[in-house]
Amino acid sequence: MSDRSVYFDVLSPVKFLPRSAAIYPDKTAVIHGQDRYTYAQFAARVHRLGSALKKAGVGKGDKVAFLCPNTPPMLEAHHAVPMIGAALVSINTRLSPQEIGYIVNHSDAKALFVDTELAPQILPVLDDLRQLRLRVNIQDIDDASPLKGPSYEEFLATGSDEPLAVEVDDEYQIATINYTSGTTGKPKGVMYHHRGACLNALGEMLEAKLNTNSVYLWTLPMFHCNGWCFTWGVTAAGATHVCLRKVVPEEIFRLIEHEGVTNLCAAPTVLVSMANYPGAANARMKAHLEIMTAGAPPAPAVIKSMENLGANVTQTYGLTEVFGPHSICAWQTKWDNLPLDERAAIKARQGVPYTVALHMDVVDQLSMAPVPHDGKTIGEIVMRGNNVMLGYYKDPEATAEAFRGGWFHSGDLAVVHPDGYVQIMDRSKDIIISGGENISTVEVESVLYGHPDVLEVAVIAVPDDKWGEAPKAYVTLKEGAKPDAQSLIDFCRQHLAKFKAPKHVEFGPLPKTATGKIQKFKLREEAWKGRDKKVQ
Repeated sequence: MSDRSVYFDVLSPVKFLPRSAAIYPDKTAVIHGQDRYTYAQFAARVHRLGSALKKAGVGKGDKVAFLCPNTPPMLEAHHAVPMIGAALVSINTRLSPQEIGYIVNHSDAKALFVDTELAPQILPVLDDLRQLRLRVNIQDIDDASPLKGPSYEEFLATGSDEPLAVEVDDEYQIATINYTSGTTGKPKGVMYHHRGACLNALGEMLEAKLNTNSVYLWTLPMFHCNGWCFTWGVTAAGATHVCLRKVVPEEIFRLIEHEGVTNLCAAPTVLVSMANYPGAANARMKAHLEIMTAGAPPAPAVIKSMENLGANVTQTYGLTEVFGPHSICAWQTKWDNLPLDERAAIKARQGVPYTVALHMDVVDQLSMAPVPHDGKTIGEIVMRGNNVMLGYYKDPEATAEAFRGGWFHSGDLAVVHPDGYVQIMDRSKDIIISGGENISTVEVESVLYGHPDVLEVAVIAVPDDKWGEAPKAYVTLKEGAKPDAQSLIDFCRQHLAKFKAPKHVEFGPLPKTATGKIQKFKLREEAWKGRDKKVQ
């Protein structure tokens, strides 16, 4: 019997950093304000973080939570935590204290790292965090942290620069847990394995055309699908990470010009803010800019504005459950000379599977038979393969439902065009995609039903020029009640992350079936009259 190590090596995304540090030790790996780290320094910081965690009692199988914007500690955690066999739980920085507390507890996090500016979002629930044994303050700004515990740099100082062994002996070991925005109320923990994270990172490197000369700007949150696995993909290419604490158009354009940015990923709302920025016309790009976007397809005017700036916009599609993007609207030269509106319509398609994904289809929801490629017959998008999650953490029922029939069910309804390119038509569940964030109508309705003046409520997505779509609540009030719309919006903001609160409220009776079921489709038809609702 031959030695298996001769022909097999465990796939893991954390193996990219040691390679890049060995090949490009003096090359700039990370830029954050005035700070510059070479690949050798970046690797040393990662080793210090990993060894410090081990000294603090964090090891294989433990969970480490980070509440942090796109700064170096968040990037370092993506390498150090899985490297020691633990699982990283990167938390959406826009969530409410109650939602953050739920995630920390549900994930069984043993350690929690919190950026100073975000400390107020954890303080109200700090006493309820049962499993925590370690708290660390990430002091990226001058303000003193109200949380107890060492600063991030003090914690790093307890570690060692000595290279860490990669403590991953199984490709299907949990590398990270990413929590959804709660499509059925409570967030679900999506378990990423090392194999999928490794392959999807390579997929991003391939599809985004990354190489050692690339400069990647972090406009996409690292907490979202681990930054679509670009946290590892950029590192694999030996490219440069440019961190961005706040997504502000002025700073985006400054960094594009000053640092020679070649790549970024962004929700359509970020592209809208860039296209409408007064200084955009004067932006000077040192390099061609490749932009990957996902969510509601950008309007032709936005695509035109980006192209006039020298950028190319590519649409991708995926979900948290498939490590971020699973398909891409792979461009073909035969479309180059089409009119802008036609090119924009093609760019809005979700396209074809990634090279590393391969398995994606649109099927009849009952028979699971593939739909004809006629651009008309609607079915559900299903996927399977290396970049599908292990399942939902501590939720076998939801996992079994998602994996029924041997495929991951996206819940997205789509058609397949004759050329094989997929285009989403609607969602089978009432999920609102606002500025790239998922909002559960069930969750918002549940909060509104808790208001003393509300009798009935239905929440749907309505068009929004800035966010693509936004939540609107249709409310029937109890007899004699007279609250105004703003008071209901404020009520939601007290109980939910602010971005989940309705932007609009309309009062009146709700359309119902004979059995009393609210007919949301009638509300949607009226709200979207004269506009195409292409929900991604």
